[in-house]
Amino acid sequence: MLSYRHAFNVGNHADVLKHFLLVETLRYYSRKDKPWWYIDTHAGAGCYVLSEELAEKTGEFRNGIGRLWEREDVPEALQPYLHAVRQFNPHHGLSFYPGSPAIAMTLARAEDRLRLFELHPTDFEFLEQTFSRDAHQVVLRHADGLANLRGQLPPPTRRAVVLIDPPYAAKQEYRDVVRVLADAQRRFPNGTYLVGYPLIAKPEARALPERLRKELEPESWLDVRLVVREPGRRETVGAFGSGLFIINPPWGLSDMLEEVMPWLTQALGEDDAAGFDVEHHIP
Repeated sequence: MLSYRHAFNVGNHADVLKHFLLVETLRYYSRKDKPWWYIDTHAGAGCYVLSEELAEKTGEFRNGIGRLWEREDVPEALQPYLHAVRQFNPHHGLSFYPGSPAIAMTLARAEDRLRLFELHPTDFEFLEQTFSRDAHQVVLRHADGLANLRGQLPPPTRRAVVLIDPPYAAKQEYRDVVRVLADAQRRFPNGTYLVGYPLIAKPEARALPERLRKELEPESWLDVRLVVREPGRRETVGAFGSGLFIINPPWGLSDMLEEVMPWLTQALGEDDAAGFDVEHHIP
């Protein structure tokens, strides 16, 4: 939806969960010398200034990355994610937050490649500015990433991490995600697919993880959900938590989450309803 700008929600609890797991996935891929591709269907602006109007309007980053920024007891598993964010904040204060493609770029080696899609014209201009010096490694497309994903698969390297995190501003987007992923798995079953989704009251949002499990029947999957506050609290709007469904997750990620998620829940939780859940099927 062209009305949506990720700057309103940048750095919130959903970004923390998503980017932590994105970092761990790319670090896992980088254990081998063979190059990887990173494909982002909804790349956004690339990097965000937290003092600008859109981010300040909601201030969601304060209850997300802001809660982790000054803590001295951050678990070791979260340190690589925080290191990626700190690369955009060299003077210790929290002024900038990197979007998913910028975080991926911090982990990309010379031989790795990024393929980024963004439909919003303003955000695409910002995306071009963010990666203006990386044309040899990054290809940008002002286009619908879901509609164009099949043209990227399978990648020449046969190794890729695909992030799909639409705004879900319309019901159709939930159906599109399942349809596009079904096609992507047929074309490239060995890829790792990260699918972000909000925890909200809408039935299509609640049903998405189950649809991904039952309709796609992936051989290996992991579903992690983080609840930060009681659903339906009157003084709050938007999602009460977030989830990430991963097809072909990195080995050992489920064990790491069982250790990290209690701390992350405590750090980001806003009331007594805060909690988490990790489900997986990894043969």
